[in-house]
Amino acid sequence: MLLGLRGTGKTVLLNEIGRNAEREGLLISRVESPEGESLARLLYPEMRKVMRSLSGVETAKQLATRGLKGLRNFASIFKIEIAGVEVGVDPEPGLADTGDLQYDLPDLFTLIGKAAQAAERGWVLLIDEVQYLSEPDLSALIVALHRMSQEGLPVLLVGAGLPQIARLAGEAKSYAERLFQYPVVGPLDPPSAGQAIEKPIVEEEASIAPEALQAIVERTKGYPFFIQEWASVVWNNADGPEITLADVDHSYAETLALLDEGFFKVRIDRLTKAEVHFVKAMAQLGDGPYAMADIAQAMDRTQKSLGPARSSIISKGMIYSTDHGYLDFSVPLFAEFMRRQG
Repeated sequence: MLLGLRGTGKTVLLNEIGRNAEREGLLISRVESPEGESLARLLYPEMRKVMRSLSGVETAKQLATRGLKGLRNFASIFKIEIAGVEVGVDPEPGLADTGDLQYDLPDLFTLIGKAAQAAERGWVLLIDEVQYLSEPDLSALIVALHRMSQEGLPVLLVGAGLPQIARLAGEAKSYAERLFQYPVVGPLDPPSAGQAIEKPIVEEEASIAPEALQAIVERTKGYPFFIQEWASVVWNNADGPEITLADVDHSYAETLALLDEGFFKVRIDRLTKAEVHFVKAMAQLGDGPYAMADIAQAMDRTQKSLGPARSSIISKGMIYSTDHGYLDFSVPLFAEFMRRQG
């Protein structure tokens, strides 16, 4: 599970992992978990593609064909519509037809895993925005993967999402901490950030002054998306052939405006007025993490009365719990953005 704040490159890494796996001949499924979408609907078309692919391999044909029957039962019991038409079939009794994802998904994963094993292939499932899965869906996914581990089947999940995933997975199933690794995808260290900025410039036969490079690295705090945005604006504005500190300074306001109207605005627009008031109170306290007690005091409210707003903002992926009683923004430099808004 790749954990990190917004704009740190988790999705880029997830896609690169997928490309590397494809080059190794593995079967790949890519999905993004949108808010409110069930895991059953999310995975059905991907599982169907994998089963159909495996059914073309003679050594796996029988297992894959049975898997497709299970998928028909699964689609029927979960009322999954494909291309706007509800899939209705006579279910095969006992095969992924309980209507409880915690039982049916492991059965389907087992069928896929055994078919993949027979075909001498492996299946890699890539899921982005894992934090949007409901607790029952996340629990079912963990149970299915646990069975794959126990039975030694070639099925692997690589997930990505916000930092709270580790806690959510642990709450869903206590053994999740033994099932997954949780590498953190954070900001680049100064040398890496400098290289990310300078290398493309040098490749275009231009250069950047050391003090200009240092300014971008320091002000972006190493966050890849901000580096990308600011470096792009500087490149477009600079006369060259060397990018100077003056070029960087002159491009700063334009970069902030682009971020404020794009990266930050699309996130604040998802919040209600009460929720905006909550995150403004957080930002006015400085940089996080923020104690709930301090937020409540700043808003002249009780912590209990702020519970619903807190839960809603967390569910929207704007903040996360860093520790018991503490919150922080899931979007880097968001507190600075809120303070700029006044």
